Amino acid sequence: MMKWVLFIPELYYVLMAVVFFALSLQRKSEPRRLYTWAVILSGVGVLVAVLSARLEGMVFFDAYRVDLYSQVFKLLLALGTFWVVLTCSELEGIDSRQHAEFYLFTFICTLGMMMLVSAVELLTIYISVELSSYCLYLLVAMRRKTDEFAETGIKYFMVGSTASGFMVFGISYLFGMTHTTYVAELMKVLPGMMTEPAAIVGLVLALSGFFFKQALFPFHIWAPDVYQGAANQVTTYIATASKMAAAAIVIRFVGFSGGESAVFIKLLVVLSILSMTFGNLVAIIQKDIKRLLAYSSIAHAGYMMIGILSMTQRGYASAIYYALAYLIMNFACFMVILKIADDGHNLKIKELAGLHKRSPLLAMTLMLGLFGLAGIPPTVGFTGKFLVFAAALEQGYLTLVIIGMINATISLYYYLIVIKAAYLLEPVNPYPPVRVDKWTKSLAIFLVIAMVYVGIFPDQFVALTEAAARSLFI
Repeated sequence: MMKWVLFIPELYYVLMAVVFFALSLQRKSEPRRLYTWAVILSGVGVLVAVLSARLEGMVFFDAYRVDLYSQVFKLLLALGTFWVVLTCSELEGIDSRQHAEFYLFTFICTLGMMMLVSAVELLTIYISVELSSYCLYLLVAMRRKTDEFAETGIKYFMVGSTASGFMVFGISYLFGMTHTTYVAELMKVLPGMMTEPAAIVGLVLALSGFFFKQALFPFHIWAPDVYQGAANQVTTYIATASKMAAAAIVIRFVGFSGGESAVFIKLLVVLSILSMTFGNLVAIIQKDIKRLLAYSSIAHAGYMMIGILSMTQRGYASAIYYALAYLIMNFACFMVILKIADDGHNLKIKELAGLHKRSPLLAMTLMLGLFGLAGIPPTVGFTGKFLVFAAALEQGYLTLVIIGMINATISLYYYLIVIKAAYLLEPVNPYPPVRVDKWTKSLAIFLVIAMVYVGIFPDQFVALTEAAARSLFI
C-alpha cells in the first residue's frame, strides 16, 4: 500500500481548508452557499473517516502512527465537526463576512486534532497541539460584540500559551532523561525511570498542555469564560470535538509511565478528585447554561481520568467509551441551546421555562442529554460511568470510586435545575416559539435514540473500544 493512503483523512481536511480559503477571498459573502458547502464537505469527511478506519501503518519516519485507536478518534472528530457544522445554519454569533473564515479555521483545527491523535513523536505532538490551539484562539475571538467579550480571546490565548510553554519544558525533560522523542522508545525506557523526580516532573509538565485542552483541574481556568464568551457554535465545537482529541492524547501519554510510579498515580488520583469535586460544586450556582456546562466538563474530565489512571486495557477502553458517550450527550445539550438562542445570545437557565410546550422534541433531547451527563440509566452516560468505575475497582481504587459516585449524585442537583426549568416552570413573559427545521428534528431524534441505544446495548461499542485500546499495547 502507498504510504500517502494512510494520511487520507488528514489530506481530505487539508483540501476542505483550501476550498474555504479560496471562498474567503471572495469580495461578497454568501452565508447560505458557504453553509451548504460546509455541510456537504464535512459529511463526506465522516464517510472518509469511516472508510479509513481499518488502515494501519507508520508514516513520516515513524513519527505518525495509524492504527485502530487513532482511527476511532478521527471518526469521532469528523462526526463531532459534522454535527457542529449542521447547527451553523443560523450563524448569528459571527459576522456574515467572516463565515468562510469560521469554516476554514474549524476544518484546520479538526486537521490538527486528527494529527494529534496519530502523532507518536513528541515534537509532532507539540506541533499538532499548537495547530489546533491557534485555530481555537481565532475562533473564540470571532464573536460579535467584541467589546463585551474581548478579554475572553486574550485570556484564552495567554493561558493556552502558558500551558504550551509548560508542555515544551516537560518535553525537554523527557528528552534529557531518555535521549529520544519517539513514543515507542519512551515507553521502553521511561517506566524504569519513574522513580527519578526529573522523569515525573517532565511527564507532569508535558501532560499539562493536554490537561489544559481537557479542562482538568487546575488547568481549567479558561473553560467557563471561553464557553460563555465564544459564539455558541464555537463553544459547541470546543465542548465536543476538541474534547475528543484531548482525551485521546491524555490516554496515550499517561500510558508512557507504565504504572511504575506510585507518586505519579497518586497525583492523577488527586487531580481526578479535585476536578470532579470543584466542577460539580461550582456548577450548582451558575445561571448561564454555557457556564454550567463548562464546569460540568471540568467534572467529567475527572470522571474520565478515573478510567485512564487504571492504566489497564479495560481502563483505557472505558475512557474511550466515556469519550464517545460525552460527545453524544454534550452535543445533544448544546444543539438545544443553539436552537433556542438562535440569535446568538448567551442562554440563561430561566429562558428554558416552558420549553416542553414550545418544542417537546428539544425538551426531551435536553432532558436525556442531562440525564446522561448525570449518569442516570438507561442512558449512555450511566453505562460510561459504570465501565469507568468498574475498571477502577479492578485496580483497587474503591475510595476513588466512592468519591466519584458522591460527585455524580451532587451533579444530579444542578442538572435537575435545568430540567425543572424546561418542564415545570412557566415563563414570566411569553417567549417566541422555537423554530425547528426538518434537519434539526432528524438530528434530535437520532441523538435521543443514540443516547438510549448505546446505553442499553453497549456490547458492540465496548468491543470496538477494547480493540482500540489493545492497539495501544502493540
